Amino acid sequence: MSSDVSELGKIDRSFFDRHVAPNLGAQRDDVAIGPQHGVDFGVLDVDGRALVTATDPISILPPLGLERAARFALDLILADVAVSGVAPTHLSVCFTLPETMTDEAFATVWETFDEECTDLGISVVTGHTARYSDPTYPWIGAATAMGVGDHDEIVRPDGATPGDRLLLTTGPAVESVGLLSTLYGDQLELPENVLADARERLEEVYAVRDALAAAEAGPVTAMHDVTEGGLAGALNEMAAGAGARFAIDREAVPLRPGVAEVCEALEMDPWAATSCGALVIAVDPDGVDDVRRALEDRGTVVAEIGRVESADGDGEVRVDGERLEHPTVDPSWAAYAELAESAADPPEK
Repeated sequence: MSSDVSELGKIDRSFFDRHVAPNLGAQRDDVAIGPQHGVDFGVLDVDGRALVTATDPISILPPLGLERAARFALDLILADVAVSGVAPTHLSVCFTLPETMTDEAFATVWETFDEECTDLGISVVTGHTARYSDPTYPWIGAATAMGVGDHDEIVRPDGATPGDRLLLTTGPAVESVGLLSTLYGDQLELPENVLADARERLEEVYAVRDALAAAEAGPVTAMHDVTEGGLAGALNEMAAGAGARFAIDREAVPLRPGVAEVCEALEMDPWAATSCGALVIAVDPDGVDDVRRALEDRGTVVAEIGRVESADGDGEVRVDGERLEHPTVDPSWAAYAELAESAADPPEK
């Protein structure tokens, strides 16, 4: 395998710059924001209106329960548009169903998508659904979310400016800990009360409504969901886009119950592990109280973790004065693979 791509998970910046960025088809004037590494969405100009779009895989984990798995998968897809500040309005879905997925299982997933889209005001406009011999859970397709709005509504990925305050919702490693403790908790030598706390973290992995509430309360200057590469990755990607220094106070970063214990048991750095549902939000100082209030009114944990400072053009992240690098790999992938292998081949008793 090439040295410029991680073994598992999203490609790194080197791979993107070498293989993806030079080959993007025709250059069109209507592309307002095109592909960039670490940027969640693209934007098209359509007769003066902004069409925000993002594509993600569909990941369904049946052991979570199909309804919960479907809601989790859909929120992940929609979040990349929601962090633009423009509400998702349309969805295109491609299902490549495994042969083992029954009609009833698909119906549960699709009806859950329908229910959630209806509640959010999203219309499904096109798609593709078929069974094939090779697909397996959890990766059963992909979807493209779209949002139609005004260009001046968009929260740009590179919009953080010196003086902005940095807010974090939920906290690091919430998704990783929630998933791994739910799927493989019996392999973790932890007290039952700790595992119960860790499993509850799965109720906090929904970011779409938080992103829209924050953008409306603003002014929000930039926003990023904390996916692969975790909090460390999200902070570095935002700082690089803005060409600014992010000064972070480690003690201000919230760790939800069960996170520290599960991460320690799995030797997993919580700052590097994926945490869907968490958002890093850069906010104009005048809007911090309003954004915090809007999120807290939704029952969302939110903390001010740092500020944006001037830099020499190259973005960087400093935690208590020490440089924080972008993770080379998300440790949750290795933890998941190891636990899954152990579950498939349990030790003899």
